[in-house]
Amino acid sequence: MRVFVAGGSGVVGCQLVAQLVARGHQVTATATSPAKLALLKELGAEGVVMDGLDTASVGEAVAMAQPEVIVNEMTALSEKHAGNPNLRRPERYFAITGRLRSEGTDHLLAAAEATGVSHVVAQSGALFNLTRQGGPVKTEQDPLEVPVGAKEISHLEDVVVKAGGVILRYGTLYGPGTSDDQVRLVRKRMFPLVGDGAGQFSFVHVEDAATATILAIEKKARGVFNIVDDDPAAASDWLPYMAECMGAKPPRRIPAWLARLVAGDMAVAMMTKGYGFSNAKAKAELGWELRYPSWRQGFRHEYA
Repeated sequence: MRVFVAGGSGVVGCQLVAQLVARGHQVTATATSPAKLALLKELGAEGVVMDGLDTASVGEAVAMAQPEVIVNEMTALSEKHAGNPNLRRPERYFAITGRLRSEGTDHLLAAAEATGVSHVVAQSGALFNLTRQGGPVKTEQDPLEVPVGAKEISHLEDVVVKAGGVILRYGTLYGPGTSDDQVRLVRKRMFPLVGDGAGQFSFVHVEDAATATILAIEKKARGVFNIVDDDPAAASDWLPYMAECMGAKPPRRIPAWLARLVAGDMAVAMMTKGYGFSNAKAKAELGWELRYPSWRQGFRHEYA
């Protein structure tokens, strides 16, 4: 198929482009600057510079590519776009990403309609869920409650599903290029456990996320899927194990009140209150098989 990957030079985008090309698809991938075009060419894609927040830029790029499917992998979480990660002010750190999820998605859907593209695949998030409704591991049927960006995520998911597309809620990504800042903090023993560390995380290796995305493309999937591994884990389990894999000292533990002063409410909620996600639907309906079914295998591979 002819596949248009918006955000193709990003962390997930690069993995996705490489796998799509390997499977024989013709890929047009976007970057926000000409400096990334050489990388996209190396991966086997036709690269194009596009501003996801500019209607004309998106429309022209899609019209030129004439794709059969559009994939939205646009975020702005790199230091260049968002600055240093700062969860004390998450509304600032996620501001451009929020606009890409709302305005950027609207631009892509408009371009899809104008060019007759019938299938859109879009990235959402399964980082953690604060809702108490449903079971301890959340399915796609449970409400998604997040402390920042809820309005933009809700808009993204609503408009894409209504257009007959598919939403892929990626878990906490790890693997090449995904968590360099976090790794540095863990090595320096500057990433502490907060409170009881009972907050649940659902991880997914970036390669597995890309594989699930390709299945959603090729099967023309519709609806919402959690793209996470088999093993939701409390911070008190995964963080010491990550440090162990790196050969680093165990993380320090600090009380929630102190973490709230230093890192803000969002960081405390993630580490103490969040719930994980189930991947049963993605495995059953997409036929998704993970290279790293558990973060334990993946961390050992990436960090040992």
